[in-house]
Amino acid sequence: MWNNYIYFSIIAIVCWSVGAFFAWKGQRKWGLGLTSLGLLVFFSFIVMMWVTLERPPLRTMGETRLWYAFFLPLCGTLVYLRWGYRWILALATIIAAVFVCINLFKPEIHDKTLMPALQSPWFAPHVIVYIFAYALLGAATLMAIYNLLIRQKEQQKAQMLSDTADLVRIGWGFLTIGMLFGALWAKEAWGHYWSWDPKETWAAVTWLAYLVYIHHRPSESQKNKVLSLSWLILCFVLLQMCWWGINLLPSAQATSVHTYTS
Repeated sequence: MWNNYIYFSIIAIVCWSVGAFFAWKGQRKWGLGLTSLGLLVFFSFIVMMWVTLERPPLRTMGETRLWYAFFLPLCGTLVYLRWGYRWILALATIIAAVFVCINLFKPEIHDKTLMPALQSPWFAPHVIVYIFAYALLGAATLMAIYNLLIRQKEQQKAQMLSDTADLVRIGWGFLTIGMLFGALWAKEAWGHYWSWDPKETWAAVTWLAYLVYIHHRPSESQKNKVLSLSWLILCFVLLQMCWWGINLLPSAQATSVHTYTS
């Protein structure tokens, strides 16, 4: 099944790219239609892979990147529908294409083996909800970077700052649900809800960092707004550490119960 990944990826990226172009030109119907078609094509591959592997394709980093590449354009579409930012589909497509290409050039082993800890019914909901939260928070980070770097009227900047905060709240909500699913999974698999495993520790750090952002109320001063958006970008860096950076730490390799490759 993985040998067909390139064909589904090309079709999806072409649809997302053309859809982003139409959205940029203000042709909403074509933009949404083509982006949705690309999402359907890419998701159909995920479903077929799930059937072929006879397990959720969520075990390896490559498989989670597959979901992230799907969720990014989906979140871009939701942002476009809700707030009308035409550029978000283009940026989401570019980043999704990067993740697609990483999987093309560095495919991981996709066998049917699933260790006992991953056979819990909480495994799939936990990871899927988490990756969706990552994509939502990634879209919020794109909005923060755009707000910092692109010149706009002060009223537009203020509106985007407010919209970004709303999106972060939604993403944090899904992050919280994913964490609760993970706790239930841990209780079933290892007998306890939380063990301060390196992965869990970084998840808590990330969760708290976004909570600080949510409770921060930026004033009208430009300096305060820049601080708020910069903090949001830092939060996303912490999120990357929680997702894949943790795998580079010797302590995680030695003691983490979240190491599934051995």
